[in-house]
Amino acid sequence: MKIHLKRLNDNYHFETKNERGDIVQLDNKSEPNPQGASPMELLLMGIAGCSSIDIVMILKKQKIELEDLQVEVEGFRQDGAVPNVFTAIKMDVYLKGDFSADKAKRAVDLSIDKYCSVAKMLEKTAEISYDVYLNGELIN
Repeated sequence: MKIHLKRLNDNYHFETKNERGDIVQLDNKSEPNPQGASPMELLLMGIAGCSSIDIVMILKKQKIELEDLQVEVEGFRQDGAVPNVFTAIKMDVYLKGDFSADKAKRAVDLSIDKYCSVAKMLEKTAEISYDVYLNGELIN
């Protein structure tokens, strides 16, 4: 896995590109008009994406088709600390489809607790918690 980063202006705006040519813009969120996500926001995007891929894969193996999947992630950092790492991450996973709450909860549990590489890395510094919703109802 390899990433290339290029500075785009005199400040903190960067473009990153992976080996397939996918581009992600980065910027300092403290800038007046940031032109991309901050590196810490990318970590939260990473855990949302990683866990979502796992959840879809787990449910597909059970022949379950999702109608919708959405994830909201909030990261909490210790003010004034250097480095200012995440100390807690809260995820809300919203699933929609015709399947049981047990299957929904198990898929999310397996992802976060066992399979998601991003979660496994982040849990070394942050407590990761999550709630699972199926068809609009909290199930855990």
